Amino acid sequence: MTFPDRIDARWIDALTDDELRQAEQELRGIFATEQSAEKARCGNAFDLMRGPEELTAAWMRWSIVRNATEQRGVRLAGRQR
Repeated sequence: MTFPDRIDARWIDALTDDELRQAEQELRGIFATEQSAEKARCGNAFDLMRGPEELTAAWMRWSIVRNATEQRGVRLAGRQR
């Protein structure tokens, strides 16, 4: 999926439920990769909010889309409601 530079409500509203689900999955994967790399680098000193810009940006983008799935009531794979 191609993501805009800035994820906003207009972009999210244009997505179908399936597209929103796909976006959440892809962004979660990007965030998880960044998080794992930073945890490996920092060990016990890991702090999400003090991480590099790539990590915090990945978290923010995923969080926005994740919140939209909740608001829309979209079920995510492997998650119970």
